[in-house]
Amino acid sequence: MTPADLARYLARHQVDAQLITDIGDTATVPKAAAALGVSVEQILKTLLFYIQGKPYVVISHGVEPVAVRALADFFGVGKRQIKLARPQQVLVETGYPVGGVPPLGHINAHPVVMAETILDYKVAFGGGGDDKTMLRIAVAELLRLHLPILLALK
Repeated sequence: MTPADLARYLARHQVDAQLITDIGDTATVPKAAAALGVSVEQILKTLLFYIQGKPYVVISHGVEPVAVRALADFFGVGKRQIKLARPQQVLVETGYPVGGVPPLGHINAHPVVMAETILDYKVAFGGGGDDKTMLRIAVAELLRLHLPILLALK
């Protein structure tokens, strides 16, 4: 899938969000934040984890590692039951390549876990469908569209 597919999803679901292109180097979270003029905490990463073999989308701050222990504790499983998806699995499950996965609009719907600290912001920025596009989205829209499990993921 591409940013154009994401744009169609946003329009179809009347999402308060915009795709941003041509902003320069966004290869790292600090570079993306600098290019957008926002704090690094507003840059989101969207990851895919398998928890006991079932896929879950995990949305967190881009600079913070996801605490696998927090996921394990919440789901009542051992840390070995939680696996970060490989790039090919991410592409199959979301439709988007690693480095451009948006926090919504995936080809397959999966349960979503979101860092509760994302609620500290009104607006956040995530992948926009490829490595050259960012998505500006109201955090309220993530809540509306996902009804996520909110966890402390630090």
